[in-house]
Amino acid sequence: MGPETSTQADTTDRETVISRVINAPRNLVFQAFTEVRHLAQWWGPNGFTTTTRTFEFRVGGVWEFVMRGPDGTDYEEWISWTELVPPERIAMLHGEYRGDPNAFESVLTFTPHGETTRIEMRTVFPTKELRDEAIEKHGAIEGGQQTLGNLADYVAEVARKGTED
Repeated sequence: MGPETSTQADTTDRETVISRVINAPRNLVFQAFTEVRHLAQWWGPNGFTTTTRTFEFRVGGVWEFVMRGPDGTDYEEWISWTELVPPERIAMLHGEYRGDPNAFESVLTFTPHGETTRIEMRTVFPTKELRDEAIEKHGAIEGGQQTLGNLADYVAEVARKGTED
């Protein structure tokens, strides 16, 4: 994404931003997104599990998976990676299926802070109404914070085990 121009619409009323400082080095935090064996351990809000059907971590690649909620409800999910700049940035399109008109764009940035990493997840929805629905009906902010919390716990444990060797 380049600098804002006067022809580009301001997206602030259609976006959410969640961030967290994670007690692990940036390369490790980024790596947690690159393989199913990692993602299966932490992806999703508290109480959710993730079952992957397809996973190709490359620009244009797709991750198709099912998230199962604590109440047993299954949620079909589809992600296509649109930009990968290891270990700084991941951009993706996220919907329920390929071609989903309500799919949203998320950009994750990974900023090193000494031995820790600040991760920011900026999500832009197609409309303000879809953003508001995601927040109010689906708990997007809380769920995103829980997901980053699960990521933080996972990579901190991996980092701790790595220092024991």
